[in-house]
Amino acid sequence: MKLATYKDGSRDGQLLVVSRDLGLACYATGAAQTLQQALDDWNFIAPQLQDFYVALNQGRARHAFPFEPGRCMAPLPRAFQWAAADPALPEQPAGAGRQLSLRQGSGDAFLGPCDDMPWHEPALGVDCGAGLAVVSADLPARASPEQALDAIRLLMLVNDWCLRAPAGAAAPEGAMPAWPATAFSPVAVTLDELGSAWQRGRLKLPLQLTRNGQALAGGEPEAGSLHFGQWLALLCRHRPLGAGTVLGCLAQRSPALEEGDQLRLEVKGPQGQSLFGAIAQTLALAA
Repeated sequence: MKLATYKDGSRDGQLLVVSRDLGLACYATGAAQTLQQALDDWNFIAPQLQDFYVALNQGRARHAFPFEPGRCMAPLPRAFQWAAADPALPEQPAGAGRQLSLRQGSGDAFLGPCDDMPWHEPALGVDCGAGLAVVSADLPARASPEQALDAIRLLMLVNDWCLRAPAGAAAPEGAMPAWPATAFSPVAVTLDELGSAWQRGRLKLPLQLTRNGQALAGGEPEAGSLHFGQWLALLCRHRPLGAGTVLGCLAQRSPALEEGDQLRLEVKGPQGQSLFGAIAQTLALAA
């Protein structure tokens, strides 16, 4: 099934169920008000959401309405934990091998898929990392990669914005590389929606990233040689993870961006259908 969250003036928004073709939606009223509520009691609430989803796709949902991505928050507007496997992070030597890096960030700075990215410090350059993110169920400390893979509840697209000194320039005094905001696709999807494209923790479909309508990069939306079960196992190596933990693997990084640049990120299925909807953002100087 496909789930989204509409803006309603609250911090956590209102949960929607969205049809497979992203054409229609209905509120999840009676099952869950927010996505976090659904994740906290997934085994009980998910079947109710699935009933809504089936009714939408069969054209018999009561109170269905056209789905509008521009009204969306991130599917999970704030999370207990957000971490990213970022290929832009330097790997440190570790004996004969190399140490894998996970960057942990703020879970309360998520942007909606069509929200502008506010640029507060023009002296710093801006780029972004695009990829795939998963939302997990509860996981105990030291869970195995197989346990972690089974705990994945939802997948989303992610666009992670970064500020850093421009190449060859010194950073302003007191400034350092920072990740001020992260955006997610309009909808989050369950694994069954991906069919054979989901293969043991990896999505085998092209990631389409464009800047002002021009393609920047292509390829599969996965970072490195590990699958999501292995990355989640690394994240819970020393402590448990709560339901609603979000982990992203950034597969593509943009070049330095300029004010007014429009970024679009999308994954399409074999028949050309958009699986998650598109992240479509503009880099805008903050007022």
